[in-house]
Order: sequence, then C-alpha cells, then structure tokens
Amino acid sequence: MTFSGFTNDDFSVFTIDGLDERMDALKTTIRPKLEDLGKHFSTVLSAETGHEIFPHVARHARRTKNPPNDTWVAFASSPRGYKMLPHFQIGLWETHVFIWFAMIYEAPNKEEYGKKLEDHLDKLYHEIPKDFVWSGDHTKPGVYKHSDLSKDELKNLFIRLQTVKKAEILCGVNISREDAIKMNGNDFITAADHVFKKLLPFYKMA
Repeated sequence: MTFSGFTNDDFSVFTIDGLDERMDALKTTIRPKLEDLGKHFSTVLSAETGHEIFPHVARHARRTKNPPNDTWVAFASSPRGYKMLPHFQIGLWETHVFIWFAMIYEAPNKEEYGKKLEDHLDKLYHEIPKDFVWSGDHTKPGVYKHSDLSKDELKNLFIRLQTVKKAEILCGVNISREDAIKMNGNDFITAADHVFKKLLPFYKMA
C-alpha cells in the first residue's frame, strides 16, 4: 500500500483555472492516490460485503468546458460502472474529503430503497454516529449533520428519495481539509475503514 495521505497540493488543484490545466494537475496529484485507495478498499469491501467490488476512479471524460470541482473513487459490484448501483465513495472537494455510501439518481431501485430506509427509520436515526452527515445531491458539497436532524427531517430525506426523480441519498463522513492533511496514509486508511464498516448496513439493505 503506497497511499501517503492527502496534502494541501491535492486540495489546491480545485483552485486552478481552466479545464485542461486543472485536469492535468488532477491526473498527476490526486488520481494516483485515488487509484491506490481503489486497489486497497476494493479488496477490503469485497471481503466485508461478500460481493466482488471494483474500483472506479472518476475520469471526468464528458467535460468540455467547466473544470471539475470534486473528484473521487467509487466502489461497486460491477466492473462496468457504479452509478446505477449502491456504492461507496472516497473523494475530495477543495474544502474536505468525503467518505460515503451513495445511492444516486441513476439507480433504478431508488424508490424501493427509499421505502426500506423509511421502514428502518427508528433504527437508523438512533444508530448512525452523531458525527455522520447526509446529502441529497452528490454534485453539491453541502450536507446535513446527523446530530442536527430530527427524525421527521430524516424521514423526509427518505421520502424524497422515493418521490423525486433527481433525488439521491448519501451518508458518511466529511473530513475537513485541515484535518485531512494532518493524517498520514495509515491514519486515513484506518479512518476510512471505520466509516465503511459503519456504512455496511446501508449496502446490505440495498
């Protein structure tokens, strides 16, 4: 395992102007680290989920004008893609690292999954760690802190997943840029492993 942790340079990639310039920096600084994390956690998650899990490092291939504001490696049970499947992610915005379980809008069974989440509302509300966060849109950096949500507010996120075409559900942890750069590679691997173990019930429910 060669992952050495994230640095200020990794986060600063997202301040570089221009699509080509930012993509060049992303490819040379962040992408090799995401590939290392992909190799490591695809093996870990395969063992923990009981399914063969494949890493998918974001390529941003469809972009022709606007440079990416975030990037990631996703983990799913298909070698062909992840967007239609329940999956895990590790990625970066300029301000933080995210470690997620995600069911995004391409998934065909979102409505059924939203109902399962609603059925398990009480258990999830009380058992999700207080420092975890939720999101309904993977394209935006804003999140809802679990500790700040009422049970009804969490239920509304689950109902929205069932009823709104573009709705998504993501749960996990954000690590601030300042905290992430203090972590060496082993520290980050340990933290991410802990988060993924907490998120396994979401995957198994799907």
